[in-house]
Amino acid sequence: VQLVESGGGTVQAGGSLTLSCTFSGFNFDDYVIGWFRQAPGKEREGLASIANTEDSTHYRGSAKGRFTISIDNAKNTVYLRMNNLKPEDTAEYHCAADWDAMSWYELLVMGEYDFRGQGTQVTVSS
Repeated sequence: VQLVESGGGTVQAGGSLTLSCTFSGFNFDDYVIGWFRQAPGKEREGLASIANTEDSTHYRGSAKGRFTISIDNAKNTVYLRMNNLKPEDTAEYHCAADWDAMSWYELLVMGEYDFRGQGTQVTVSS
């Protein structure tokens, strides 16, 4: 099983970035995949999740209204589009996968997951 994030970088406040999470080794139909971030001195924050279910996407906190999660099934890649970025969005961003497509709460709120990528750094300058 592997999850590989990419797309991080440095952007000015107000700008946008799209992060990618390419996964392999498991069937997306059985999992929920999400993004969380970790900044130095701050708690880990769950952002968004997606699954192949009827109620497929969920967002928390800072991600609501500014971030969009999506998937390209043909490429086994989950994206996180981030708009109107702010300096407080600076963090290392990780994607993670949790078995059971209904377990978005465990992943986003409780921070429980089965697999996680190494992360990609996002820096937002003011």
